[in-house]
Amino acid sequence: MTFKELNIIEPILDALRDEGYEKPSPIQEQSIPILLKGKDLLGCAQTGTGKTAAFAIPILQQLYQNRQRNQGGRKIKALIVTPTRELAIQIDDSFAKYGKNTGLRNTVVFGGVKQGPQTNELRKGIDILVATPGRLLDLIGQGLITLKHVEFSVLDEADHMLDMGFIHDIKRIIALLPKKRQSLFFSATMPPDIVKLSSQILGNPEKVTINPEKPTAEKVEQSLYYVVKKAKSKLLIHLLQEQNYYSVLVFSRTKHGADKIVKLLNRANIKAEAIHGNKSQSARQRALKNFKDGQTHVLVATDIAARGIDVSGLALVVNYDLPAVSETYVHRIGRTGRASASGISISFCQPDERAFLKDIQKLISKKIDVVTDHPFVDEIDDSPEKQTRPPRQNRNKKKGGGSGNRNSSSKQGNRDSRKSNDNKRSEGANRSKGNVGNRRSSAAKKY
Repeated sequence: MTFKELNIIEPILDALRDEGYEKPSPIQEQSIPILLKGKDLLGCAQTGTGKTAAFAIPILQQLYQNRQRNQGGRKIKALIVTPTRELAIQIDDSFAKYGKNTGLRNTVVFGGVKQGPQTNELRKGIDILVATPGRLLDLIGQGLITLKHVEFSVLDEADHMLDMGFIHDIKRIIALLPKKRQSLFFSATMPPDIVKLSSQILGNPEKVTINPEKPTAEKVEQSLYYVVKKAKSKLLIHLLQEQNYYSVLVFSRTKHGADKIVKLLNRANIKAEAIHGNKSQSARQRALKNFKDGQTHVLVATDIAARGIDVSGLALVVNYDLPAVSETYVHRIGRTGRASASGISISFCQPDERAFLKDIQKLISKKIDVVTDHPFVDEIDDSPEKQTRPPRQNRNKKKGGGSGNRNSSSKQGNRDSRKSNDNKRSEGANRSKGNVGNRRSSAAKKY
């Protein structure tokens, strides 16, 4: 099957050839004919399957073919709503590439930056708008955007929309759209709440399911390192220096953790940058550009900020922290095995992440190969005895002239004395002594 056999018009075919597209991916092959017929679509497909082109191409084609009908000034005819700034920028860029020969105009709006440049583009008139929910509603509230002329609506990454708490924003946006429109709904997973939301948005949709989770994981070479939390950064530096990977995407569970990893890598002369929600949009775009251009070898990201990152030739994905949601693991490692390419992923697992690992291996129906040949394998044990440090005598003497144990006993004795004076009855005193004994017994058990 070729794009020409899908009845794609010549202006778009030329653009696809310029981008090196030779034949449609499975989701494009199945979705494009449905959408060109004007039907609603419910698509279950993850990042890296060619999903953006699957909806962008037919939308561009229909708008181009109906351009004579839309004389009298440009109005927003297509709306694509997506959860993150990075993904919105990427989708907008795809529309620009595929539609460069059509004369159609598109732009993107998102939060975290001044709205001036975005509103200037809107005033020029556009046909296609890509937006994140918050900024879209802000501009609608200011009267700078109207959705009453929308003919095509796309809700992308719906499962992550819900994870990020956008459900109410989405419902507000849907309520502002014309009832007569073609609706597209994409999600990597289809839990009950997603199915319910799709039923509220779509009429009688055609359903397309592409690349279920397991096959994507199977084509990625996966390995697992058991390591305690405090040794993770040392292990990461060791692996990067030993293998000399050129393009590495590292996933951190937290923004603070991402910044800390970058600091340690740069200190080890490994060029790294971070992207997460606390970074300005310009900083995130600059970090991503440096990574794509090869100026930065390691990009450390949180899951939300990584949505929309599309880097060809990604050498390695590192799960510095295992995700609590097993599907997220598959999304992560799929970035190094996009389309038909294979990839490599490395995962670190500290003791309190074993439950996450169990869920992940259940989802992908395989045990991840464990690597024990590394310098930090002896640090697998993370028992409390290893973590607890004995008190240092000189440190305690500086603080009060006695050992930590003597200070503790003195304070306990003062508390006992006060309790005894407060309660003259011997029974109460006995209870007080008993309580102290119990506390001491508990402390002994704890330590």
